[in-house]
Amino acid sequence: MIFKLDYFYVLLGGMLALLSVLTLRDKTNPRRWTTALFWALYATAYLGGEALPPVWAGALMVAMALLAGFGGVSMGKPAVLPESERRASAQRLGHKLFVPALVIPAVTMACSTLLKDVKISGLFLFDQKHMTLAALGVASVIALGIACRTLRTTPLQGAREFRRLVDAMGWAIVLPHMLAVLGLLFSEAGVGKAVAHVSTSYINMDWKLVAVSVYCGGMALFTIIMGNGFAAFPVMAGGVGIPVLVGVYHGNPALMAAIGMFSGYCGTLMTPMAANFNVVPTALLDLPDRHAVIKAQVPTALPLLAANILLLYFLM
Repeated sequence: MIFKLDYFYVLLGGMLALLSVLTLRDKTNPRRWTTALFWALYATAYLGGEALPPVWAGALMVAMALLAGFGGVSMGKPAVLPESERRASAQRLGHKLFVPALVIPAVTMACSTLLKDVKISGLFLFDQKHMTLAALGVASVIALGIACRTLRTTPLQGAREFRRLVDAMGWAIVLPHMLAVLGLLFSEAGVGKAVAHVSTSYINMDWKLVAVSVYCGGMALFTIIMGNGFAAFPVMAGGVGIPVLVGVYHGNPALMAAIGMFSGYCGTLMTPMAANFNVVPTALLDLPDRHAVIKAQVPTALPLLAANILLLYFLM
């Protein structure tokens, strides 16, 4: 294939490496050495790819977790245009500012549908195993080009803006990656079997309402712990959903999966581990309370979880 997903991983790794260099040169950052090391390690994970031995990849992630956990990642002061110039530029461009952002979903959809079977010299245009992600990579590069042309600037300024946004989000930007790995570790470690043993040994599953409550509540709880409903699903589906709700109560597997995932999303609303939803917005909006988004969502999440339990109980 021509547009292989690995190429975009290398591109992202190069951007992270540049971020590390820019951070190292920023003397306003009180922890520029450790912050630069953090982003350099993350860049290595992408640049090394499958060639990186699993033990080394694991060591990189542990080192990154230690750096972030001990406060080694901090924010500098990237060079930005004065606010007056930014406002003047925004007024001059108007709605054209939204064009690069709208190009990304439009090109991604077009490439992943209209061009999915296109071949050039016998090679597929896009990576067939990761069609949507490869299309997203192409769309992002095109959007960057359009943004540079619209704003009459260079890709280097795009790198500076990339650094500004990443600095604002901090180490939380890495959480989705690490949580995906955590979900795989939970599955490999047999956490689903452990949940099944504890649930059936210490909780009376003879009552369907109890079984449904354990399943939906467990989905929300594991999502709160792991920050990702997709990581929580194999644990609870393997521990309670399939053996109890489907195996004992002959429930509909599709309903069990759909409402279970919806219950997991209730946990997403209540956890800082879902950084891209609950931590990043507070950082970008400069909110004084880091948990402001979560506090606003809890009154919605809890009644919604209760509604899911009742839905699954009556529809299953």
